[in-house]
Amino acid sequence: MSKADRHFHSIHAHGFVRVAAATPIATAGDPARNAEAALALASEADAAGVDLVVYPELNISSYAVDDLHLQDGFIAATGAAIAAVVAGSKKLKPVLLVGAPLLRNGRLYNCVYAIARGRLLGIVPKSFLPNYREYYEKRWFAPGVGLTGLSVEIGGEAVPFGTDLIFAASDLPGFVFAAEICEDYWAPTPPSTSAALAGALILCNLSASNTVIGKARERAMLAAAHSARTCSAYAFAAAGPGESTTDLSWDGQAFVYELGDELAASSRFSGTAELTIADVDTGRLRAERMRFGTFNDAAAAAGHPETRYRRVSFDRQPVFADIGLKRAVARFPFVPDHPARLDEDCYEAFNIQVEGLLKRVAASGAKRLVIGVSGGLDSTHALIVAAKAFDRLGRSRSDILGFTMPGFATGDATKGNAWALMEALGITGAEIDIRPAATRMLEDMDHPFAGGEPVYDVTFENVQAGLRTDYLFRLANQRDGLVVGTGDLSELALGWCTYGVGDQMSHYAVNCGVPKTLIQFLIRWCIQTRQYDVATDTVLDRILGTEISPELVPAGADGAIQSTEAKIGPYALNDFFLHHIVRWGMDPAKIAYLALQAWGDAEKGEWPLGVPEAQRVAYDLPTIRHWLERFLFRFFQISQFKRSAIPNGPKVSTAGALSPRGDWRAPSDGTAAPWLAALDRVPS
Repeated sequence: MSKADRHFHSIHAHGFVRVAAATPIATAGDPARNAEAALALASEADAAGVDLVVYPELNISSYAVDDLHLQDGFIAATGAAIAAVVAGSKKLKPVLLVGAPLLRNGRLYNCVYAIARGRLLGIVPKSFLPNYREYYEKRWFAPGVGLTGLSVEIGGEAVPFGTDLIFAASDLPGFVFAAEICEDYWAPTPPSTSAALAGALILCNLSASNTVIGKARERAMLAAAHSARTCSAYAFAAAGPGESTTDLSWDGQAFVYELGDELAASSRFSGTAELTIADVDTGRLRAERMRFGTFNDAAAAAGHPETRYRRVSFDRQPVFADIGLKRAVARFPFVPDHPARLDEDCYEAFNIQVEGLLKRVAASGAKRLVIGVSGGLDSTHALIVAAKAFDRLGRSRSDILGFTMPGFATGDATKGNAWALMEALGITGAEIDIRPAATRMLEDMDHPFAGGEPVYDVTFENVQAGLRTDYLFRLANQRDGLVVGTGDLSELALGWCTYGVGDQMSHYAVNCGVPKTLIQFLIRWCIQTRQYDVATDTVLDRILGTEISPELVPAGADGAIQSTEAKIGPYALNDFFLHHIVRWGMDPAKIAYLALQAWGDAEKGEWPLGVPEAQRVAYDLPTIRHWLERFLFRFFQISQFKRSAIPNGPKVSTAGALSPRGDWRAPSDGTAAPWLAALDRVPS
C-alpha cells in the first residue's frame, strides 16, 4: 500500500480520535497494584491505537477507602503510584487520565492527572463534592471551584493545576479535551460546559458512581443530553470490580457518546478489566458548532470562556496506517437501523408530510387535489399521503384526481399498478395518452424521432415529462385543484428532474424533504402499520418490487428498460453522499472513506428492517469514487438553479432540506472544482 493509500485509510487523516473508557480491576486501597492495573490497560489501549484513555475516579488510590485518604502513608503511596504511571507511560502513545488525590497547601483534592508519554500535562481538581445520602466527600476533600491559573510542583517541575485546563494535541487537529469528575457531571452547571464553550471537543468524566437501580439509565441520559447540548463527545468511566463494598456496590459502567448518540458501551458487573473503545468524529463536532450559532452565542453570553482557560499542548504523533474504524457507520443515514427508532421516524416523517399537505389544502381553499400517478415510488407515496390528508380533513377521496399519462416507454406493469392503486384508494382516476401531443411537439421541433429515427435524447425525454406536468397544471386550473408534486429530495440533489413545467414544479411538493431511500421505508411502514386496506397494501408491495425507471425511453433490443440507477448511480450511495455533504459539510475524501466503511462489506453491520436481500450489496472503493464524482458534479455545478426555484414543501429530516428558504443556499452559477479536486486523495 502506497503512502497516499495509507494516509487515506488512517482514521487520523479523517479527523477521528480513538477514545477508550477504562474499567480496571481495583483494590480496596493498594495504590501500587492500582497503578499496575492502570498501566496494563494502557498497554492494551496502546496496542489498539487508542489516543485517550479515561479511567474511573480515584482509580489509583481507590475511591471507597474513606478516612484512609487522610493518612500520610497512604498519601505518599498514592504519589509514588502516580510517579510509576508517569514513568510507565513513556513508551505508550495514549494520553492517560487517571484519578488520585493531591495534597496542596494543606488541602486534599480529588483530581484528574493528565499523563502523556512520561509527562504530567496537568492536574484538574473536582469542582463539586457530594455530601448527601451515601456521599461524604467533604470529610476528606476540598472543592476545586475557583482554583484557576495555579500550578503545583511535582518531581521538581511546575505542573499546571486548576479547573481552567484544556488539553490539545499540537499535531492532530480536533484532539482537544477537558476533564471533570463524577459529581461535576450531575451539577446544574457542569464545569465541562464552560470547557466546551472554550473549545474542548471531547469531555471526559472520571467517576466512582456506585450503582443503584436505575442509575445506569440516568448516567446514559445525562451523557446523551450533555453531548448533544455541548456539541461534544462525552467519555465516562465508573468504578468497577475491586472497590470496597462495605455499604455500596459498583457496576463498572463505561461509555462514549457523541452528539447525543451512543458510540460504545461496556458490559456491567462483568468482574473483568475492560476497555470501551470508540472513534470520535471531531470533524463532525466542529461542523455542528459552526452550524449551530446558538453555541457561539452561548460562549459570548458566558464571557468567552476561552479567554479564561489555559491550553496545555502535547504531541500525539499521529499514525497514518489502517487500524480500522471503531464506530458504526449507517448505510442508510436517513433510516435508523434499530426497529423501534425506524418505526418512530417513519411515523413522524409520514405525519409531517400529511400535516403539511393538509394545511396547504385548507389554507388555499382547493376543492381537489391533482396528481400524476405513474406506478412508481414517488407518485405512489405522494398519493397515499394525499389520501391520508383528505381522510383527516373529512373530505372524500373522490376529490383526489389521479391521472396516468402513458408515454412512449410506459410499461404495462407500472400502468397497471397505477390503476390498481387509484382504484384501491377510491380516488377518481383517469388516463391521458400524451403520445399524440408529444409527437406533435416533436414534429414542430423537427426532432429526428418525428421522422422515424430512434433518437432518444434529453429533448425526447423532457417533451414527455414537461407535457405531463403541463397537463396537470391545466387540469388543476379547470377543476379547482392543487397539483401535488411527487419529486423527492434525492432527485432535487441530483437535478434528476425536468425544470420549469416539468416534474420539478408543482403547487405543493409533498416529497421534497424525503430522500428516495426513506420513501421506500415509509411505504413499507404504511403496509406494516395497516394505514390502508389489504387491497392497497397488496399494490404497494408490488410497487416496492418494481425497478426504478423514468420510463421515457423505449426498452432496448434486449428488452432492458431504462434504469435510473444505471444512469445516476445507486440511490443508496447518492443518499449517503447527500447526507454527509448537506448535514455535515464533509470533505469528499472523508465521505468516500465512510462510504467504504458502510458499504464495503455486505456482511458487516446491521441492515435496517425490511431491506430486501437483493439490495444487500457491497460497493468497492473505485465504485464509490466513481459515483461520488458524478454526485459532486451534479450537486454543486449543474442542478442548483432547479433547487433555487422549488415550490413549497415540508422539511422532514434533521439532515436538512434543499429549499433556498430553509437549509440550503448556494449559487446557481457555482462550480464543483474544489470538491472534485478533493477526490485526488481517494485511491482509484
